[in-house]
Amino acid sequence: MNKNELVASVSEASGLSKVDAGKAVDGVFESITRALKSGGDVRIVGFGTFSVADRAATTGRNPRTGEAIQIKASKQPKFKAGSPLKEAVNS
Repeated sequence: MNKNELVASVSEASGLSKVDAGKAVDGVFESITRALKSGGDVRIVGFGTFSVADRAATTGRNPRTGEAIQIKASKQPKFKAGSPLKEAVNS
């Protein structure tokens, strides 16, 4: 499912117009992004938790030349599914 299909599904399920459903979906994505950017977590009971994990700097290798390269430390967004979501997918 891509974003347009998600908007159409939200529109159908909620009775909102596609324009309003698109604004709602965009608003949810922006809110999650803002919370993660500020260092917080987003916990949605019954769905899952969005969080940020720190990745330490490491030394890697260029696969073409074998030369050692430094990979910078970074922050990675993560999602951990909640039990009800896991059960729904596995049933």
